[in-house]
Amino acid sequence: MLDLLTQIQKAKSGDETALAGIIALEMPIIRVYARKAVSLGFEFDDAVQEGIIGLFDAINSFDVDKSASFKTYASVCIKNSITQALRTATRKKHQPLNTYLPLDERQSVVGPEQIAIEKENYATTICKINKDLSKFEKKVLRLFLQGNSYVEIAQKSICTIKAVDNALNRIRRKLKNK
Repeated sequence: MLDLLTQIQKAKSGDETALAGIIALEMPIIRVYARKAVSLGFEFDDAVQEGIIGLFDAINSFDVDKSASFKTYASVCIKNSITQALRTATRKKHQPLNTYLPLDERQSVVGPEQIAIEKENYATTICKINKDLSKFEKKVLRLFLQGNSYVEIAQKSICTIKAVDNALNRIRRKLKNK
């Protein structure tokens, strides 16, 4: 116990080695409280950081003359820090930050170059369809693209389901980029 109190005194005076030792000693309890606090808008790493901040507060405000042990006092400070951060993060005013898509996941505006490329790809695909596919394969493809199931395509084309499956496999093979 004396060793821990010495480390606390050294950490208060700015000894980073003593501070690192205390953090390593208290990290398991920080992780336990952090795991319990994880929710939408409040991730595990954020909770751990808040727990470490709570530990810093415990180190700076711990009074040796009080009757509580440092471990008990630090545990309460860590839990309170994480709980307060969780309350702050899950307030309704932060809901847009927690539920909206990040900027990098939004669809970007399509520029004129992209439109030209898409038109060219579309024209190339239509040419391939007209040139490479049989009349039956074109009909199967049209019905498939309209959302019909294999059974519906077979009924409308008056053929077997296996014939539809074979036709779609041939279509895929023929339309793949060479």
